[in-house]
Amino acid sequence: MVTRIALLAPALLIVGFMGCSRVDREAVSAQSGGAAPVGGGQTRTYFIAADEVVWDYAPSGRNQVSGEAFTNPIERLIALPGKGVIGPKYKKTIYREYTDASFATLKARPPEWEHLGFLGPLIRAEVGDTIKVVFKNNGKHPFTMHPHGVFYEKASEGADYSDGTTMNRGVTPPGGTHHYEWKVPERAGPTEHETSSAIWMYHSHVDENQDVNAGLIGPMVITRRGAAKPDGSPKDVDREFVIGFIEMDENLSWHFDESIAMAVQPKTVRKVENFAEPDYVVNLKESLNGFIYGHLPSPTMKKGERVRWYLFGSTNFEMHAPHWHGNVVVANHMRTDVVGLLPMGMLVADMTPDAAGTWLFHCHTGPHLLAGMVGKYVVQDAAAASPTATGGLN
Repeated sequence: MVTRIALLAPALLIVGFMGCSRVDREAVSAQSGGAAPVGGGQTRTYFIAADEVVWDYAPSGRNQVSGEAFTNPIERLIALPGKGVIGPKYKKTIYREYTDASFATLKARPPEWEHLGFLGPLIRAEVGDTIKVVFKNNGKHPFTMHPHGVFYEKASEGADYSDGTTMNRGVTPPGGTHHYEWKVPERAGPTEHETSSAIWMYHSHVDENQDVNAGLIGPMVITRRGAAKPDGSPKDVDREFVIGFIEMDENLSWHFDESIAMAVQPKTVRKVENFAEPDYVVNLKESLNGFIYGHLPSPTMKKGERVRWYLFGSTNFEMHAPHWHGNVVVANHMRTDVVGLLPMGMLVADMTPDAAGTWLFHCHTGPHLLAGMVGKYVVQDAAAASPTATGGLN
């Protein structure tokens, strides 16, 4: 059993080294006092908290791709509780949206967005808008919200580092609240060569490794000026899906000790620092939005619809190869069914599905597929209700 899981380690190391050549679309941080070339838009306000939860990567206890119980030794080590392993449930801190500044009522996600899983709420805007976020830190550590792509003054950067000033750049202590304001200039939207909307992300940036691996990461979609519906979504798209190919390194999470304490045999779980050791590898959760082995609520669409997929990676040593069975997408000005993601990489892929059925959607990087980075999507011939999530938070 240990030998088989150990086979994952060399491959993961190779993936890590290849992923070191990081290329993404993050804009250079704006300097304090700069002028953002925006105007004429609206202000969109979000109430978002960092909340502690218990997350279940495989809530059914079965492999939802094969339709069978977990029998493969590697699957059992990753997805089931047992001696020496934690299993599928880990303590997390994630972003969650509330209805107002009282933070008394969670904002419900509609069924078509249940696939977001443990990702933070989808933040939307149109070029020219202003995004305001009221952030409440319900966690045990200082956290922030650091956005990619948009324009911000120092007080709304959401990152902790020495820049020669004493200014608070949005670091929020436990129990505290911070108001972020992000302008949405042309540089945050798609270029003339892209689709009508662009994907960015936000995440906590105090201790980036521990913050993100605790779960603090979410998506942001910016639509071209004049191309958005009132809610900020693109007019020329029928359905949108956001999928994070997220490797969660639970070994680096703020909550690893708490997760060990939740194990069925906590005294048998070893803490190791060597990335290549099996006891380390079993705590690398190769997930789609926090779900493994088919537990992602299946994105559902109809034949002929204009479907937009927003994909992004996470902050660890990662190289992902998202692959759609059955249908093709247009990404980077080419028709394909496999695309590539490097650490924190972001990509938009458009699909007009022509093949009905339930199809696999997974990472084509071998160790990631073996470790459960696989789900399904559904193309319908006729209108039907989208499935809702089963499980996740406990």
